[in-house]
Amino acid sequence: MRQDDLPAALMAMDVPERRRRSSYPEPFRSRTEGRAKQPLGDAFGLRNFGVNLTTLAPGAVSALHHAHSRQDEFVYVLEGSPTLVTDAGEVELRPGAIAGFRAGGPAHHLVNRGDVPARYLEIGDRSAGDAVTYPRDDLAGTQAADGSWRFTRKDGTPHDAA
Repeated sequence: MRQDDLPAALMAMDVPERRRRSSYPEPFRSRTEGRAKQPLGDAFGLRNFGVNLTTLAPGAVSALHHAHSRQDEFVYVLEGSPTLVTDAGEVELRPGAIAGFRAGGPAHHLVNRGDVPARYLEIGDRSAGDAVTYPRDDLAGTQAADGSWRFTRKDGTPHDAA
């Protein structure tokens, strides 16, 4: 799409949800049910970093417990009270709370233990050649040159397609 064809501004809630809810293979994909992402940055053709408006239904998780090798991540909580889970412990977040994860930093994920949806901005760079570790699961992820993800078991064998 040409830059001239992209909007100058939009209402965040008008950006459609991502069609594919997760790129994880099963049995991991179903663990992120209740998570919805609206790719705000994609609406403007951003290539160097991504911005998602993410909503977690009560009981939903943001992702599997993970850490990136090359990509930084940042979260800003807008609504609800998701719990940040790291290997060091758990912290309940409130609107206005922020969290950040440097490439190579600690594994993390969010879980919504509240009874109302949690909504937050998720911002991350798109550094090429990223790899993701999942310390609590037999899963490893590598990013292809086109930005897509390839998942294997930790020993390198592929997961069966679901």
